[in-house]
Amino acid sequence: MQNFRETTEESRCRWETNADYWDARMGDDSNFFHRTIVRPHTEQLLDITEGDLVLDIACGNGNFSQRLAEKGATVVAFDYSENLVAHAKRRRAAYPDTISFHICDATDGEQLLSLKQGRPFDKAVANMAIMDIADIEPLFRAVGDMLKPGGIFVFSTHHPCFVKPQDTYLTPCIHEGEAIRGQPVLQYYYHRSLQDIFQICFQAGFVIDGFYEEPDDDKEYPVIVIVRLRKQPKNLSCPS
Repeated sequence: MQNFRETTEESRCRWETNADYWDARMGDDSNFFHRTIVRPHTEQLLDITEGDLVLDIACGNGNFSQRLAEKGATVVAFDYSENLVAHAKRRRAAYPDTISFHICDATDGEQLLSLKQGRPFDKAVANMAIMDIADIEPLFRAVGDMLKPGGIFVFSTHHPCFVKPQDTYLTPCIHEGEAIRGQPVLQYYYHRSLQDIFQICFQAGFVIDGFYEEPDDDKEYPVIVIVRLRKQPKNLSCPS
C-alpha cells in the first residue's frame, strides 16, 4: 500500500489550524451528523457496561469521551492535535476521575503503547478518524496489543465505495476535503479500499463481527461504515 506517512505532520498542522473552529461547531454535544448517523450503531456495537476501560482514538474535543463516561466507562482519550486536546480538557473538566486526555500520534506505535494502563482495555473506539490517519497499521497493531482477549474495537469511517476522490477505489490515495463547511483549511483524507482496511484488521488479530452502512440524505447511498472488530486469542489469529 502507498506510504502516506510523510504527510502526517502537515495533516496535524491542518487540524491545529481547524481546532478552534471544530470545537465551536461540535460544542458540548457534537453535531447533528455524529449524533444521528455515527453514534447510534457505534454505541450499539460498543455496548458499554459499567466499569469498562475504553480507549477513545482521535477524540477531538471529547464529546464521545463524555458519552462513554456517562455510561459508566473509564476513558483514556487521545488526539494528535494539542489544540483539540486542550479544548477537550476544558469542556470535560467535570470528569477528571473518569476521563484522561493525552496528546498522541496514532501513526506512532511507541506513543500508542505508552497509553497502556494497569490492565488491558476492554474496548476501543475511533469515530470518523480512520480516513484522517496517514498510516493505520501501527494503530490497529497497538489496539490489538492493548485489548484483552475478546475485547472489541469499533471504528467508523467514510464508506470508500461511495465517498472517494474521482473514480478511484482500489488505488490508495490522498485527497483534500472539508468536513465542516467553512473550516479554515482543507484537511487530508486517506482513501483506502475496504479490502485494504480489512486486511490490516485481520493481520492485527481481529475478526469482524459487526458491520453497518449508514446513509445520509440519500437513503440508498451509504456515506459511512461502522465496523466492530473482536480480538482473537493468538492461536486463532488470522494468518497474514
